[in-house]
Amino acid sequence: MAFSKIDIPRWAQHFLECGIEECERNCEFYCNPCHQRLCKQCRDEHLKSPENKNHEVVLYQQRKRQLPVEKCKIHPTKDVDMLCEECQVSLCSKCATKGDHPKHTFVDLEIVYAEKFALCQQEISKIHEYFLPTSQDLQREIKKDSSEIKHIMDNIRTSMKTEGESLKSLVDTVISENMKQLDQIEQSLLEDLNTQDKTMDDYITYLNNLVKELHRCLSSTETQKLMSEKKPKIRSIPETTKPVTPGFTVGQYSKSDVAKLLGKINMPNTKAEKREIKSIDSVYNTAMKPTHKQMKEDREKSDKKQTMSLSASVTKVRKFNVPGVRNVSHVSLDQSGRLWISDRYGNLVQTDLQGNVIQKIKTSGEDEGYHTVTQDRGLIFTDQIKKVVNRITQDNKITEFIKTGDWIPLSIHSSHINGDLLVGMAGKVTRYNKTGKELQNIQRDSKGWELYSVPRYITENINGDICTSNYDKGVVVVNKSGQHRFSYTGQESGFDPYGICTDVLGHILVCDNHSNTVHLLDQDGQFLSLLLTQQQGVQYPLSVCVDDENNLYVGHYKTTKLTVFKYLQ
Repeated sequence: MAFSKIDIPRWAQHFLECGIEECERNCEFYCNPCHQRLCKQCRDEHLKSPENKNHEVVLYQQRKRQLPVEKCKIHPTKDVDMLCEECQVSLCSKCATKGDHPKHTFVDLEIVYAEKFALCQQEISKIHEYFLPTSQDLQREIKKDSSEIKHIMDNIRTSMKTEGESLKSLVDTVISENMKQLDQIEQSLLEDLNTQDKTMDDYITYLNNLVKELHRCLSSTETQKLMSEKKPKIRSIPETTKPVTPGFTVGQYSKSDVAKLLGKINMPNTKAEKREIKSIDSVYNTAMKPTHKQMKEDREKSDKKQTMSLSASVTKVRKFNVPGVRNVSHVSLDQSGRLWISDRYGNLVQTDLQGNVIQKIKTSGEDEGYHTVTQDRGLIFTDQIKKVVNRITQDNKITEFIKTGDWIPLSIHSSHINGDLLVGMAGKVTRYNKTGKELQNIQRDSKGWELYSVPRYITENINGDICTSNYDKGVVVVNKSGQHRFSYTGQESGFDPYGICTDVLGHILVCDNHSNTVHLLDQDGQFLSLLLTQQQGVQYPLSVCVDDENNLYVGHYKTTKLTVFKYLQ
């Protein structure tokens, strides 16, 4: 089990234990309302109790930070546990009932504290992921320029000496003067570069000191101090310039004009070019980092999620026929209440929720998840033959969007988090942004082993994990940075995964065409149950997807019918 640097020191050897008395098992979960560490068994026992039924129990790494205990100065027996949103003042529940805050809105201080804590960590992350590495890259470039300056100067010296050797008796004086001039230029350039190097040293020291200060804020037990602490404004990276180096003009051999014969040193009549500083967005993907507004929205969504859970049984809601296809290999949901459905013969149709065909497209796709609907309700699908990703414009014209070179695009998914496109190809997964710019390639794990074979279906979980089902490697899940988290190869031999999707609770649902079942996994790859089996009428399942109303759509190999189930309550 992995912990962050703040959770435990990296030298610690003993695992984090369950917080229940006399239980010495490994802590895996955390009850946010109780602030209690729990192992899997104690978690199950904890949630069995009626008064704990609706408690939010999460993985330990995703726990809410516990608010430091601070007594109210006006009411010493009360804890400061509320925040007045209008006044931005921390207070106790008794202060909130007084007349100082009429009709004001109060928020649980623990929630706001956790958000502030996360934002502070985000600033530290920016420094470590962007400001420090970018500054260090610039410093390395400065040092490299210093080395190149020496190399360039040495080349000029060689040229000057070659010219001088043919006119030894005439050039001693001129050579001496030119060498002196060159040394002065070199000294001036190196002094400028040393100054830039010192500037970057001072800036990096500043960044490290800022990190220490932020850590001190995090470790403070005075809640009001952290709440009132303004978000630090990180100073911009100092501008630096690249050196402008001299050239050398070869002279003509003439006794009467030795200086001209030996040539002269030329300094270009141009200003020093500013070094390019990488944009923070190119290094630190802010779309994946939550803002304060996003945290508030996530908090509201989380409150809604807490009321949801797995139903005791799965209920079939309806079943309808899809004209225009010979089976249902993949389903993409359109937010307008329409579906895009494909079969293994390249037929791709758009239908309403009653199965009425709206339009039909002929593609090169087979039984893969080769189409997806974007955030702006556009359809994107792959062409394995041309090795491109196509999109349909508003006037229903098909245009080439992304060329994948020598790689065959098999599956595709449009992220609901930031709109990025995840494309599964034979041997790798590539991330593109909304404009089609390549951002990330994922091929191997930390030990150099290949992660993917044929990722025929791909999706994204609520935490940014990339989930694929592969022909002979099962379900492979990596985090948003591309690091391998886990693989799942079924409960028995012959596991043959096809369609894969995730739901609002972070569950992973995957079809097993071999056993005619749909497997349900948790966010960390633990098998929970066979959600659907042949007893519910599942036969050769190929595709699964969950809509915004938590309806589960299942498509099958030997039928053109789409079945809808309810499994969350």
